Amino acid sequence: MGDMSTLQGKKSKVSVLFARYWRRLGVVFLVFIICLTGGITAYISSLDISKLQTPLARPSFLYDQNGNRVSQLSSSRIEPVSGQQIPLVMKNAVIAVEDRRYYEHKGVDLRSIIRALYRDIISGDFSEGGSTITQQLAKNLFLASDKTLARKLNEAAYALKIEAVLDKDEILVAYLNQIYYGEGCYGLQNAAQLYFDKEVEDLTLPESALLAGLLKAPSIYSPLNSKEKSLERRNIVLTLMKEQNYISLDEYQDALVQPIVLKKGSLSDLSGQHAPYVDYVIEEAINRIGFSEEQILNGGLKIYTQMDPLVQKAAEEVYGENHYFPKGTSDQLVQSGVVLLDHKTGGIRGLVGYRGARVYRGLNHAASSQFLRQPGSTLKPLAVYAPALEKGYNSDSTVEDHPLNINGYSPQNYDNQYRGYITMQEAVRHSWNVPAVWLLNKIGIDSGVDFVQRCGITLEQEDHTLSLALGGLSHGVTPLQMAQAYGAFANLGVMNKAYAISKITTDEGTVLYLAQPETTQVTTPSVAYMMTLMLEDVVTNGTGENAKLSRPTAGKTGSVELPQTQEFADISKGVKDVWFVGYTPELTAAVWMGYDNTDHNHYLTTSGGAEPAVVFREILSRALESTPVVPFEIPEEYIEQNRLSNKLYKWFEEHFKR
Repeated sequence: MGDMSTLQGKKSKVSVLFARYWRRLGVVFLVFIICLTGGITAYISSLDISKLQTPLARPSFLYDQNGNRVSQLSSSRIEPVSGQQIPLVMKNAVIAVEDRRYYEHKGVDLRSIIRALYRDIISGDFSEGGSTITQQLAKNLFLASDKTLARKLNEAAYALKIEAVLDKDEILVAYLNQIYYGEGCYGLQNAAQLYFDKEVEDLTLPESALLAGLLKAPSIYSPLNSKEKSLERRNIVLTLMKEQNYISLDEYQDALVQPIVLKKGSLSDLSGQHAPYVDYVIEEAINRIGFSEEQILNGGLKIYTQMDPLVQKAAEEVYGENHYFPKGTSDQLVQSGVVLLDHKTGGIRGLVGYRGARVYRGLNHAASSQFLRQPGSTLKPLAVYAPALEKGYNSDSTVEDHPLNINGYSPQNYDNQYRGYITMQEAVRHSWNVPAVWLLNKIGIDSGVDFVQRCGITLEQEDHTLSLALGGLSHGVTPLQMAQAYGAFANLGVMNKAYAISKITTDEGTVLYLAQPETTQVTTPSVAYMMTLMLEDVVTNGTGENAKLSRPTAGKTGSVELPQTQEFADISKGVKDVWFVGYTPELTAAVWMGYDNTDHNHYLTTSGGAEPAVVFREILSRALESTPVVPFEIPEEYIEQNRLSNKLYKWFEEHFKR
């Protein structure tokens, strides 16, 4: 009996020891589980998913002067849509084929994940699916595409965090906006446009099923590659939708017999369109109006502009044809910029700021304040001849072309010849330098300075010299400034400030900016018209003959000599910049050409009356091809002032000219 009791006592002690061991082990395990759970919870809480809560970039669109959408601006390849825009059948189609328990799990479907992990471990390549829609969204946004166990665990953690922050519809919409649909296409809106050329809200049941079917393997099931495989996959999606009660039997049968009807659109039919003009619009929106680049590219704005698509197209076409431009060197292209204005409003109808490949917001040779060049003889009408007309001179007034030395300043004509006493018209026609300097000295430098500044061109104190007559400025001008200034002649003395943007609104139509006209009465209608008559003669009989159109045309050539430095001492014939600025009754345009970096190996041997005048002619002849020919308007003021001379001219024409 004693042995029995001793044995029982020992067994009791062992039982107690085992009980204590298991209790302790249970406590340790519980602590481990608590720590593990706490660690996982802390890790999940630390994950940053703010990218999901930040609104997707929405492209902005440019509209031309007629209100037609002509270009798209965006820093993203996605055009997002809202949950309200996505049809219910599209949402249900994706859930049916990608994640049938979507509304039941909390981001991770344990049954699916365990099944997938088991198969992955057996296969050893972790290629099995099993990811929920939330996990796929997490993978696309936050994780690499490697097929590892660590990535899948991270994917699950992100999915749990996403589900804790966003509701199911928000997650589904984010997924549909981010996922890849094949053919380089991301986002449901882009897919609807690419495959069916329609908006998301217009998708039908068969179309929704087709797009949902693409997600598993877009390259295999793309209807553009294989309609048979795409149709088979679409019908699988329809079957799943019927089985899960998302559609009725009748809807299923009707959709099943529908053929695939594609109306292929384009992913970005407007992206990159009219890039030269768009670059300037961005600059104007930022520098003049005060928008940020982020707002312009991602704010979903509607930007209404003054672009005339016919004018812009003509300019882009000509700038794409190299034979209209001087031949450059192997290491440097002869650059150029052109601006075309409606002088009656100031609206920029067309603009090209560079030749060659586009560099986003690169140097704009047409309008950038970072790019200023000497205007040469194109400044003569502004600095000399128009202010002389204001002081009572006219085209027949006599000016002197003799050797000139005024306080050490001795200008030369380009042919080094002198013609004595000539008319002001002759001086303008042939762009002789000496008469221009002589005349500026006669009327006073201040008169020239005043007129140039009235035209919107800023001058420094060091510009208040006789070299102003020949376009010698300390900083220079842009083609935009020159076109704006000459617009005052074309518009009977009234200069309208040039602008590209008419209005900016939100996508919903709220007006954020509305352009206000800015006009300046530069001179009288009579003076402006007299200047037009003189500049018409330049094109008809003078240095600007290459700019002649089959309609009234006025303009002025300009060439800027190489700097008088040792570097260019051995070059007898060379120029730095060449210009043509001119106008018709409809448009005013300024063309500049030259090298970005002028040196001993990079300079021009042409003139403003050559390639710049030809480019002017080519662009305007194409842009105005269907525009009726009209004469320059003659102001009443001029008619009254010249009534007697007009009668004498008419009498002379009737009796002698025939």
